[in-house]
Amino acid sequence: MAPDDIKALRQELGCTARELAAALGLEQDAVLAWERGELFPTKRLVGKMEELRKQGPAAIPRKKKGAAASPHAVLADPTLWKLLRKLIAHPELRAAVGKLAEAYVDPADPVDPTKPAG
Repeated sequence: MAPDDIKALRQELGCTARELAAALGLEQDAVLAWERGELFPTKRLVGKMEELRKQGPAAIPRKKKGAAASPHAVLADPTLWKLLRKLIAHPELRAAVGKLAEAYVDPADPVDPTKPAG
C-alpha cells in the first residue's frame, strides 16, 4: 500500500492518523511514517486496512468530544500534585475531602449492570 493510498483511506474513513493507528492497534507514528513513505505496512496490516475500508467510517473508534482526559494527562497536571501535597500535609483538609468524596463513584469499583446509570 503506497503512501497516497493510506492518505486516501484516511480521507475515505474521515479519520486522523491517530484514529487509524488506534483502529489498527498501532502508534500514530507508524501511520505517519507510512504516509511519508519511510515505512510500509505489513501484508496483515494492509488486510486490516482493507477491512476497515469495507466497514466504512463507523469502523473507526473515535474519542468523544469533551471526554475525560487520559490518566497520563491527569498525572502530568502540576495542579494535581499541588493538591496532593496539600492533602498529605493537612489532615483536616484530607478529612473534608474524604467526606466530599463519599458522594462520588470510585472508578476502581466494578460497575453493577443491575443498577441504573447516574
